[in-house]
Amino acid sequence: MERAVDRAYSSIRAAILDGSYGPGARLGEAELAQLTEASRTPVREALRQLEVEGLVEVLPHRGARVSAFTADDLDEIYDLRMTLEALAAGRAATRITPDRIDRMAQLCDEMEAAAAAGQLDAVAAANVAFHGIVREASASTRLTSMLAAVTQLPLMMRTFHRYAPDDLRRSAGHHRELVSALRARDEVWADAVMRSHVRAAKSVLLASLRADESAAATALDDEIGVTA
Repeated sequence: MERAVDRAYSSIRAAILDGSYGPGARLGEAELAQLTEASRTPVREALRQLEVEGLVEVLPHRGARVSAFTADDLDEIYDLRMTLEALAAGRAATRITPDRIDRMAQLCDEMEAAAAAGQLDAVAAANVAFHGIVREASASTRLTSMLAAVTQLPLMMRTFHRYAPDDLRRSAGHHRELVSALRARDEVWADAVMRSHVRAAKSVLLASLRADESAAATALDDEIGVTA
């Protein structure tokens, strides 16, 4: 039987990642207890787990809220992710089995078909599976654990919804090239492709987030001008 805290954790995390609770949104214990059909104690424990993952901030005497990230936060997180993902890809090149590479190729097909149909959530789900195979094949529990701490942000920001068609095509090309590098058992090639892939994603997200920040600042200036 699933524990109440596990159920609460899964429900709250899913609500954050699907955008039901956006960055900065308040997470009231009473509301979450009703949502997860649990008491406040497991909800409180679930929030502590999500805080460790970086998805939630728990503020003294002010309760919990969904973490909000600035462009500077994203810049730092993606630099860390690039280093770790590239290391995982390099290790995977000498360890991954042919059947797992075949599965990655199938996921490439799925992502491209979903992108062509405008089904961006399906693209994101297949992308998670694709990168998960690489991390699993790296055969390093420490590396996988560290990566878990820096891969929450792309999920929260629903990365693929910020991609233009050219960005989606470039991402698909990186995926295909990574499959080729893994088939060739070339760890240097795999490392380089993954670095390019994560760096490109960082560029898209930084531009998008800075545009959001600029628009918010302009809206605030306009509001101050109206009320002054």
